Amino acid sequence: MTRWTTAALLTALALTGLTACSDDDTPSSVASKVASAASRAGDTVASATAEAGRRFDDIKNGVDAKDAVRLGRPVTASDGRTTVGVTAANSAAGAKSFAVQVDFTDGSGKLLDAVVVTVPDVPAGGTGRGTARSTHRLSGDVRAKVSRAVRY
Repeated sequence: MTRWTTAALLTALALTGLTACSDDDTPSSVASKVASAASRAGDTVASATAEAGRRFDDIKNGVDAKDAVRLGRPVTASDGRTTVGVTAANSAAGAKSFAVQVDFTDGSGKLLDAVVVTVPDVPAGGTGRGTARSTHRLSGDVRAKVSRAVRY
């Protein structure tokens, strides 16, 4: 059991980029480093989600437009950041802008990051495009979904 726990911890360290030389590589020290990395990752997601909420709070007189937004396929660049194309269709009688919250998740649906992209000045009856880019490096099976969208 200890062998598997140690292997899992070392794998987690390698995946999070925390492997470093130190005088204290005891199992408890390694576990502490992994817990610290997990806490920082959780803080990053919480911060990104809070920022997305603030962006939506600033929008006045917006209407729900989640059904008017489509996402492309997520692509992870060599820098580890993931991008996804955003397309917003404007069914209003005049030009409108869209704020779209894109949630990046892993294959099991766990939230990895949240970003807000603005698609400005979409003409009446037309479509506009933007790109959502993760705020930090993501790895593995990254997926994207529209969490919320507002037309204003």
